[in-house]
Amino acid sequence: MPKQHVMVTGAKQTFLIRVAVKKIQDAGFECVFVPWNIDDINKNWDGTALVVLYMDEGESPHEDVLHFLVDKMSEEYSVMIPIGEKEDVAEICNSIPKELVYQKFIRPVNNEAFVKTVSELMNKMESGEFKKRILVVDDDPTYLGVIRDWLKEPYKVAMASSGLQAIKWLGKNKVDLILLDHEMPITGGPQVLEMLRSDPETSSIPVMFLTGKSDKESVMEVVALKPEGYFLKTIEKDELLQNLNEFFMKRKG
Repeated sequence: MPKQHVMVTGAKQTFLIRVAVKKIQDAGFECVFVPWNIDDINKNWDGTALVVLYMDEGESPHEDVLHFLVDKMSEEYSVMIPIGEKEDVAEICNSIPKELVYQKFIRPVNNEAFVKTVSELMNKMESGEFKKRILVVDDDPTYLGVIRDWLKEPYKVAMASSGLQAIKWLGKNKVDLILLDHEMPITGGPQVLEMLRSDPETSSIPVMFLTGKSDKESVMEVVALKPEGYFLKTIEKDELLQNLNEFFMKRKG
């Protein structure tokens, strides 16, 4: 996975943009300037955690460029800092989903405050603070380890080896998704799901079942519980990651 970096993009590389790029680099982060061009943005995208959209007076990216940026940021969980005149920044903020705008700066920019904001954001991202959190619940320690290894790069992963351990853990922690083993001894997946949905603190947490049974009767039994989805335990890593990414993308929409 490429190291996360900052992309500063504008109509052209002006003196002020060069200053911004240099200050971000001096703060210890990789930073590149890319013009408002879809091909150039796409070519330089790998690892982009933050897009700094720098607008000189009266300038703004074409609609197709902005749409492309929004799609890329949504796919990669990147965010934007728009910089420009008050009206231009307001127009950008009204044109894209609000969760994609981390902060905004009105020209003339206080460079010290700008670099501090970028540094704080990048450090949070590198520490994994902004990653989606997933709790995996399964009584098989080997399978838990496999799933953790698969998910630990794109997500923050916690593990529980029983339903009761998961309930106790959720009393002190929050997650964005629970991957729950359907067949567990003592407290099975269906019972855990019922407990989660009966508690106001956990009732809204999405749950997807993990099941080792692929016959129609077993699958229908899982679906009847109305989870957000289910995965067979034979699923491959790439397919699981793709499905999880699609799930989180739909919830952002």
